[in-house]
Amino acid sequence: MLEYILKRLGLMFVTFSIIIVMIFVIIRLMPDYDQPSLDRPQEIIDRVREREGRDRPIPEQFAIWIRNIVVDGEFGYSTIENRDTIEVMAQRIPVTVRINFIPFLISIPLGFGLGILAALKKNKFTDQVISIGVVFFISVPMFVVASMLQYYFAYNWSILPPHYFTQVDLAADPSLRYTSVILPYLALTFGTVAAFTRMTRAELTEVLTSEFMLLCRTKGLTRGQATVRHGLRNSMVPLAPMVLGAFVNLLNGSLVIERIFRIPGIGRIYLDAFNARDYAMVMVVSGFYLAIGLVSTLLVDVSYSIVDPRIRVGGGKRA
Repeated sequence: MLEYILKRLGLMFVTFSIIIVMIFVIIRLMPDYDQPSLDRPQEIIDRVREREGRDRPIPEQFAIWIRNIVVDGEFGYSTIENRDTIEVMAQRIPVTVRINFIPFLISIPLGFGLGILAALKKNKFTDQVISIGVVFFISVPMFVVASMLQYYFAYNWSILPPHYFTQVDLAADPSLRYTSVILPYLALTFGTVAAFTRMTRAELTEVLTSEFMLLCRTKGLTRGQATVRHGLRNSMVPLAPMVLGAFVNLLNGSLVIERIFRIPGIGRIYLDAFNARDYAMVMVVSGFYLAIGLVSTLLVDVSYSIVDPRIRVGGGKRA
């Protein structure tokens, strides 16, 4: 196990380095990379150019960028926030986690419960209703669901506020702390519940039709006892790593949801950085997304052997 983890960490570092270099070079080759924004003071522009060595060849610029990170802890200057990009990330990450954590907790019991119910009621009316809902929320893009919720509940019926409100707005109306998160919570929950339901139904249905479940029934166990003791336990082997991967990916946030509901998280600053040509911010957020994706894949692979000790990661055979 340890050898496999160390090997994967080495491959992750190589993959991360190659992709970061590619992103850095592509950004530096963009024609408008060094074009100053109209609303930025000239002294700030000159200071950033000097610190990042923008008048030097690209390999030297990359070396300067790495040196600034290692020596000074500076990942680049954000032109839209007028401060270092790492400070922006430190402020935006908690907002993203906070807005995604509650929907994640709600989605786990709902998704597993509906999936189990659909598997036990396979091809019956209950299963068909659940399957229609799953197909709808998986097939329809998230921005359509979010826009529909916003249109009906906020603008048409005026039941809930249309956007997520920050601390400044909460000073005028403290109730917005709770009401302004309902629509983002709903939009984030629907898609996750549908994904968990589909996976749970598929895995449990396959387990319930296996031969060892028939053996359990012939030994005298009722259908409920066989399902709880053996069916659910075996179907959780691929589902538990999926939950772990989804939990790690909470840090990624949602580009669409944060944009629609004006949530000041990682996803929104990523889109704002693209629109404002804040390439230092784009570089840092891209690296953050890449790191989270690589770490989540490693944790998911390792978790298989934790959930089921019979599974050995790395492909070898037990001695």
